[in-house]
Amino acid sequence: MLIGLTPAQIGVALAATLAAAFVRGLAGFGMAILLVPVLALAILPREAVVVANWLGLLIGLVGLRNILGASEKSALHIGAAAVIATPVGVWLLAVTDPALARLAIALIALGSFGLVLLPKRPAHHQPSLTETGVTGLASGVLTGFAGMPGPPVVPYYLRREIPAQLARASMMTVFLITSAAGIVAATLLGVATTREPLLAGLLFPAVLLGNWLGNLAFGRIGETAWRSFTGAVLALSALAALWKLLQA
Repeated sequence: MLIGLTPAQIGVALAATLAAAFVRGLAGFGMAILLVPVLALAILPREAVVVANWLGLLIGLVGLRNILGASEKSALHIGAAAVIATPVGVWLLAVTDPALARLAIALIALGSFGLVLLPKRPAHHQPSLTETGVTGLASGVLTGFAGMPGPPVVPYYLRREIPAQLARASMMTVFLITSAAGIVAATLLGVATTREPLLAGLLFPAVLLGNWLGNLAFGRIGETAWRSFTGAVLALSALAALWKLLQA
């Protein structure tokens, strides 16, 4: 076995990573929401979360130049608040029973779909500093606990009438910051080990390929199609989470 995984487990992980990275490249989010529940079936939830954060950091650094100049300033504010709250999520993950953590991670994936179904904001709505800060704090806790910074961040941007490119780049900027914060917090609190970066290194080529394919697709579809796809991604994630809960 390689890194404690069977060939079959590695094959499933690679396939899930490729699909999740494609979604990330096209939608700007969704990699962790799709990937962590699958990885958590083969390894401990805390390992799956750290692996997802490593992959998010690596792919975020690859596209750093493209997203920083194209993202909204709010992304940095959300990221700063998330950094503060991430250690709380890591601590919760460390003290939570693995079975309960798997259940909570599935519920978080399910809940992310419901948030996007909330009514859209009025045209030209500008989020308050409080809304931005709460979004960042919630994103940080979920980064540490589930490796999923997206559930608070995605509706923050997708419920507003802003260009798809701006929303996508802003979300990617937040996720780069939260991924780094998740790794640092997990390391300082003794949750991370040397196994997670090894597994992330094994999966990263699939992330590069999937993200590249997703980027190509993003440049060829209109904004309406993009918004429909992002909704479909969250719907599929919710259905997968519900199926997992029913199997438990």
